Amino acid sequence: MTPSDASAGASAGRWSNLDRPPLNAAALRRAVVTDGGLWTSLEVVAATGSTNSDLAARAATLPEGAVLVAEEQSAGRGRLDRSWVAPARSGLFFSVLLKPGDAVPQERWGWLTLLAGVATATGLSRAAGVDTSLKWPNDLLVCVDGQERKTGGILAERVAGGAAGAEGSGGSGAGVVIGIGLNVTLTEDELPVPAAGSLALARAAVTDRDPLLRAVLRSLEQWYGDWRAAGGDPASSGLQETYAAGCATLGRHVRAELPGGRTLTGTAEAVDTDGRLVIRTAEDRHEAVGAGDVVHLRSVH
Repeated sequence: MTPSDASAGASAGRWSNLDRPPLNAAALRRAVVTDGGLWTSLEVVAATGSTNSDLAARAATLPEGAVLVAEEQSAGRGRLDRSWVAPARSGLFFSVLLKPGDAVPQERWGWLTLLAGVATATGLSRAAGVDTSLKWPNDLLVCVDGQERKTGGILAERVAGGAAGAEGSGGSGAGVVIGIGLNVTLTEDELPVPAAGSLALARAAVTDRDPLLRAVLRSLEQWYGDWRAAGGDPASSGLQETYAAGCATLGRHVRAELPGGRTLTGTAEAVDTDGRLVIRTAEDRHEAVGAGDVVHLRSVH
């Protein structure tokens, strides 16, 4: 048992909600940290500010495949510096370190956010028995009483490498830290905003966090391996097609709130080879959006 595992176990005594047991760090490590596999370490901490910040600070000294999980985050972050807050042990809050190295041109690394979305959605669909869709670029949606609700989000941040050594699986290469936050057992009165959801509220068949985390990590390993083997090509790896098939944004009337205060309204028609959302405006002009906040306005029939 590592010190962090011990602290996680000790802190569990403070909680009386037996429906939210702590993660079994030792069993998770045995299941996902294997010889020749992507995941090289898995650490569970009782609480931290942000798993992304913690892992990014250590990225230069860690090999690819490090996984950091927190039972509770006090300063969890989403896109656009939004906070992510949830009760302890009510969800999955974790970050992974990936170092594609020279196998993938850095201009394709932007696909890692979308890849994580596909991997998480497919992993949850299999393990939790709940339909999960994607809102461009990185929100995970479930259906709660006939309404789309956000149950998860993904944040990818590039990290610099160390002073020496080759990129790739070594400890010093530049890479990307991907943070994933999932609401698992949150009740209606625990949701941070009315538009949020959880797997429990979506009537998932499984809400045990241990098998859910294993499923997501295994799915992420498979998708990342295929994408990396294809040199990061989103088409030949199947990533672009699978993302589009599971993206609830496509075919919708949307409003994109872009950096600099500009707003673009139109129909979301495609995700291009750079992972950008292609929007057709009322003037029949196509514009590719690479950053910003997209709001679903209505379906297009």
